[in-house]
Amino acid sequence: MPEFESEKYADAQVTSDFYGKGEDNFEKSSNNGSLNQETVSISNGGALKRTFSTYSVICIGFGLTNSWFGISASLITGIQSGGPLLIVYGIIIVVAISYCIGITLSELSSAIPSAGGQYVWSRVLAPKKYSSFLAYLCGSLAWAGSLFTSASMALSIAQELMGFWVLAHPNHEIKKWQLFVIYQLINTFLVIFNCYGKWLPYLARGVLYTSIFSYITITITVLVMSRGNYQPASFVFTKFDNQTGWGSAGIAFIVGLINPNWSFSCLDSACHMAEETTKPRTDIPKAILSTVTIGFVTALTYSIAMFFCIRNLDAIYNSGTGMPILDIYYQALGNKAGAICLGALIFITACGCTISCHTWQTRLCWSFARDNGLPFSKYLAIVDPKLGVPLNAHLFSSFWVACLGCLYLISDAAFNSMVVGCITFLLLSYMVPTISLLYRGRNNIKHGPFWLGNFGLFANYVTIAWAIFACVFFSFPSFMPVTANTMNYVSAVIAIYLIWALGYWWFPIKSWSCRETFAGGIHNNEEVEFPDVCLTDI
Repeated sequence: MPEFESEKYADAQVTSDFYGKGEDNFEKSSNNGSLNQETVSISNGGALKRTFSTYSVICIGFGLTNSWFGISASLITGIQSGGPLLIVYGIIIVVAISYCIGITLSELSSAIPSAGGQYVWSRVLAPKKYSSFLAYLCGSLAWAGSLFTSASMALSIAQELMGFWVLAHPNHEIKKWQLFVIYQLINTFLVIFNCYGKWLPYLARGVLYTSIFSYITITITVLVMSRGNYQPASFVFTKFDNQTGWGSAGIAFIVGLINPNWSFSCLDSACHMAEETTKPRTDIPKAILSTVTIGFVTALTYSIAMFFCIRNLDAIYNSGTGMPILDIYYQALGNKAGAICLGALIFITACGCTISCHTWQTRLCWSFARDNGLPFSKYLAIVDPKLGVPLNAHLFSSFWVACLGCLYLISDAAFNSMVVGCITFLLLSYMVPTISLLYRGRNNIKHGPFWLGNFGLFANYVTIAWAIFACVFFSFPSFMPVTANTMNYVSAVIAIYLIWALGYWWFPIKSWSCRETFAGGIHNNEEVEFPDVCLTDI
């Protein structure tokens, strides 16, 4: 091994010996005392503990994705692109694609269980000549995706709180600065919940219970209160209503898919808990595919139920609350206080979802920092021994989420841009290891217990194709004609971020260049964490 590799890489050999032999090795090591069952991978910044059970990891996965809530929060980005029909069929289309993405992520996490997720997969699978660069690029994209997810969640909560106020005070005129202040307060408050590690498994379960309770309560209440006034089936399943200004119904439909796609994004969240569960090779695939399945059942049934209960679709289009779901509640109940009470259940669910999101973004930042992928990595890789969490990484990521809130001061379409940023950055980060896997050859790696053969190959191709498709079409503006205030600026944001990421990689001062320090340095082609995964060299 090259002399210039960091201490982390010397220690990582212990981790690779442990992970490379699967869960059976974990149990043997635990029994003979060589590894404590609560100990996670060794790094120069400290260790996390294996406190998450299979069920807790599933809770984290669904708690973050929370598809039925995603439909509620981002309904305005979809319902005007085709009406209820778009959401219903959009969910079915996106779920089919999400299963393919989920299978791809599950196969990779089963073979290479690491908190780094997709960037570690890229490093292991890519050709040695390009492995460091592709891993760095993938990790940068994944971390950016997590930031945009947290930002879109915080803004959706801010919009909901403002929606409560507007519903009760119809004459109130929403100011940008008001939403900006609420956004920052929400982000600051929810940061607190990820500052103490022992809370997180219980919070994860609480998020799942709260979400399911809210889903059942809202669905039954709205259906019962609307009895006798249901819309015909044609309104929900066959009537296409394009309110976007796009002349092409096809483009309007595609742009509207942003809503269901956001509702099923972040499927990699469970992957980053791989070093906090005792059976990552099986726990992570269970969590990912359970997330898609639970999300499909809840999101589809919830959407159909809500759309049957709409009384006046035009009033929802023209509402000033900024949250169409509140208007649906109000039309169904005929009572503002009742609508706000149901909205409060959405609010609680959203807070739990954002807490899960912070857990995810923190693990991504921490694991990426262990390989010197970020500025100040020396400090971001530290696990606070008293709190049991990577506190520096958590606060660092949360700071950038706060900065992203400034986008709202620039554009009224900021929420849409944040949602698209979440989707596209993450899809691009999934695409890098998937292409690396196909280039190397699926039969040329030592796969884990979850492996689907030819169907897995099909899922890999769908993942790549969808990432390219979404990056192109989701960058289109949601409404026409376009103004400076309604423009979709996500392509500019992606370009700026890539310029920064590539600039940091090729920084002219050697001691500050990520190219020289990431994963042991540019000249390090030896895989030490998972040396037995690849059966052939390329």
